Amino acid sequence: MTHYIDTNVTLSRWPFRRLRGDETTELVKILRHYGVTQAWTGTFDGVLHKDIAGANERLMEECHKHGHGILRPFGSVNITLPAWEDDVRRCADEHKMRGIRVYPNYHGYQLDHRDFARLLAMCDERRLILQIAVSVEDERTQHPLMQVKDVDCHPLAALLKAHPNLRVVILNTFRATGGRNLGVLSGCKNVYFEIATREAVAGIATLAEKIPVERILFGSHAPFFYFESAVLKLQESGLSEEKLALIRTENAGRVFA
Repeated sequence: MTHYIDTNVTLSRWPFRRLRGDETTELVKILRHYGVTQAWTGTFDGVLHKDIAGANERLMEECHKHGHGILRPFGSVNITLPAWEDDVRRCADEHKMRGIRVYPNYHGYQLDHRDFARLLAMCDERRLILQIAVSVEDERTQHPLMQVKDVDCHPLAALLKAHPNLRVVILNTFRATGGRNLGVLSGCKNVYFEIATREAVAGIATLAEKIPVERILFGSHAPFFYFESAVLKLQESGLSEEKLALIRTENAGRVFA
């Protein structure tokens, strides 16, 4: 059976519609069916809730109760809220999480925000993987009162010069921007990209021509997207089995380790 490490999974409810798999037990059943051995898991509660500590607590409980050893929690952090540093410390020191996930566009800041540099330093110090969600929902289906633009990652390349060992994973970056962030960050050897929003025929193969295949990770954006769509992207890519194995599990395994 083919196995996967899924770097882009989210629990809880998206507030604007129900999703297939937005119950943890149902989502885990889907992941196990397709051979997922590890899923880096955030929470939709971290997007709009102000009680970030509570959202991360619930994430831990869900992963522990229903994760079957697959779900690996990635806590949310919102640097615009008071005492956000405590959330980072709690994720690392109390919950023993391996990474955090941030939503700068939903939380109302750009990556040149002064506290974002502080966040990078804290993640680097604690050896946390930092996931940056460039988008969550296709702009064409967003609620009229919740129009949210993609994150501009241009400031990130300069900031990472001070943190060459910090592992950064860019989520959901390819649909609306056409990979604009890819050109900015392609020279940063500690930045990785997952494939959930990579579209077009041979989209993964053409991506591998622009950045080293060692920096491409498997990601489904489940349950927002059907998990099967990410699998099909690899099947039609035409890449060698050696390169497919890197994307399915080996690259993410090295980043997580």
